[in-house]
Amino acid sequence: MIFPSVVPHHIAIVMDGNGRWASKRFLPRVVGHRQGVESLRRCVKACADRGVGVLTVFAFSSENWNRPAEEVSGLMDLFAMALTREVPKLKADGVQLHFVGERSGLSVKVAAGIEQAELVTASNSRLVLNICFNYGGRWDIVQAAAKLAAQGKAVTELALSGAMALAHVPDPDLVIRTGGEQRISNFLLWQTAYSEFYFSGKLWPEFDEAELDLAIMSFNQRERRFGKTSSQLGAQLTSPTVV
Repeated sequence: MIFPSVVPHHIAIVMDGNGRWASKRFLPRVVGHRQGVESLRRCVKACADRGVGVLTVFAFSSENWNRPAEEVSGLMDLFAMALTREVPKLKADGVQLHFVGERSGLSVKVAAGIEQAELVTASNSRLVLNICFNYGGRWDIVQAAAKLAAQGKAVTELALSGAMALAHVPDPDLVIRTGGEQRISNFLLWQTAYSEFYFSGKLWPEFDEAELDLAIMSFNQRERRFGKTSSQLGAQLTSPTVV
C-alpha cells in the first residue's frame, strides 16, 4: 500500500452521517451509530498506520442532547459499551485516549468509564486519540476564559490557548467533515483558525482508508501560509541556514 507523502500530524474529524446512513436503509438511527463505531475503529488504525500523531473526533456535541430522547439514550448505551469493548484493544495498539468535553452532566457509569480509559492508556504514545464528547467549541472558549479568571490571570491569546481543552496537543492541521455538509458545527472553533478543511460526500459509516487518503492527498496540495505570502514562504525555503 502506498500512503500519501506528507501526512498531517493532527487530523480532526466531524463524523457526520450515521443517522442518514441508517435511514437510507430503513433502519433505526442507533444502528447507524453502531456502524459509526466500526468506521472509527478503521480510521484509528489507518491513522496510526500512516504516522498521524493525533486524531480528534467529534463524537457527541453539547447540542446533541436536543435530539430525541430515545436516540440520546441509545447513544449513551452505545458509548458505555464501546468503552468496555474498545479500550483494551486501543491500549494494546498504543493509543492514548483523552475525552474532551463537559463531564458534569454524564452518568456515573459513563464518567467512571472515561476516567478508567484515560488512566489505562496514559503511557501509550503511538497515537493520541481525542474523543470530543459533550463538547462544544463555544463551551471550550468560555471554560478556558473562566479558568483564567479564577486563577487571576490576564486573558491573552497565549494564556487562553493553554487553558483550552486540547492544550495537550498542537492545533489540527487537517479537519475532515463527512456527510456532505460544509460547516464547522461548533467544533474546535479556537483551534482550527489555520487548519485546512476537507469535506467528504461519504456518510461516516462509509468513510474508509481510501477516503482518508484522498483527504490527506488534498492536504498535500495546499499551501499553508499562516498569514504570509507565497514569495515569503519560498524565500524561507531557499535561504541558507545560519549556524
